Amino acid sequence: MNRSEIPAYAQELVALALENGAVEAVPFVLSDIVFDERTLIKCMFGCSDWGKGLTCPSREGFPDLPAWKRMLSNYKWGIIIHAHSKAPSQRASMMLEGRAFRDGYYFAFSMSDCGLCKECAGLSGCKECRHPEKARPAFHSVGIDVFKTVRQLGMEIETLPDRDHQPQNWYSCVWVE
Repeated sequence: MNRSEIPAYAQELVALALENGAVEAVPFVLSDIVFDERTLIKCMFGCSDWGKGLTCPSREGFPDLPAWKRMLSNYKWGIIIHAHSKAPSQRASMMLEGRAFRDGYYFAFSMSDCGLCKECAGLSGCKECRHPEKARPAFHSVGIDVFKTVRQLGMEIETLPDRDHQPQNWYSCVWVE
């Protein structure tokens, strides 16, 4: 599928994302997504949640990156959501997943860095998520180079020298069809 074949329905989802806290939402096709297994290195050696987070790739039973690429390659298009903090990004992507599901896209699947709880239950040693019906893996945790993917779609993202004093860019996506 190429970008000109994205259905008009995608614009309904873009509008819904914007109504629910996204600052930007852009339709994508599978060929827009850049897979790079190096994302796992950044998770392993840069995230304090590694080995603890219940939606991260270190979780027991989490599919490996080639399996994620195979699963996601069955989709043709979706929506990337941009927000300035984690909660609105996740809220908008879950809203779109639910809407697309109800509209007949029964494989719609959201990916967003989980921010449902103040602290993930896994960080406290729990083996079960408090919100398994809403928790999803992060876009980058399945081998997707978020920086390259969103940049080629014209969306803003930069590394931040001081993330406590600069606006952040959070990205999530919904795989629709």
